[in-house]
Amino acid sequence: MFGLEPSLAAAKALETFKEKNIKNIIELGAGLGRDTIFFAKNSIYVQALDYSKTSIESITNKSQKLNLTNFIKPKVFDIRKKLPFEDNSVEGCFSHMLYCMALSNSDLEYLNNEICRILKPGGLNIYTVRHTKDGDYKNGIHRGEDLYENDGFIVHFFSKEKVKSLLNRFSNIVIDEFEEGNFPRKLFFVCNKKNKLISTLNRN
Repeated sequence: MFGLEPSLAAAKALETFKEKNIKNIIELGAGLGRDTIFFAKNSIYVQALDYSKTSIESITNKSQKLNLTNFIKPKVFDIRKKLPFEDNSVEGCFSHMLYCMALSNSDLEYLNNEICRILKPGGLNIYTVRHTKDGDYKNGIHRGEDLYENDGFIVHFFSKEKVKSLLNRFSNIVIDEFEEGNFPRKLFFVCNKKNKLISTLNRN
């Protein structure tokens, strides 16, 4: 659906990960692995999660053919559940258009809180979403909240206010607009940093 080349978002995310010396990331909603492979080719260790068994099998096969198995760990997983990682254990998280899938506001809040839980203090969550200037926004069948169905696909559209509403325990670094595809899809590139823990010392 999206081609074989890495997304513009992945290329931009790689620059940020390298700048921050992040070498281990989680990719949520990895799809057929175009961005997973791109990160691995650039020496980023990726734990790639996707709901689809077919997608994960595709990533596994590609990583074997390209001799990238040391950099890629694929796993079938439903991101609406508790993420299978320890608290404060992950350097970075990347997802391209996962947040704008058929997820309710409460689903998004849960996912975002889970990402915050697993990120190390100062860790980065980079994600993209289609925004409210996109041509499909308010077209098709309204499925509640900011979800609209077009051609069988349900998309959750984001305003900047919605992006900012998910900043609990995060600080926003970047909200950039960009376009992708022939339509084109209009998206936000969002980079948030988990706030560092504040320790309190009890002095007697």
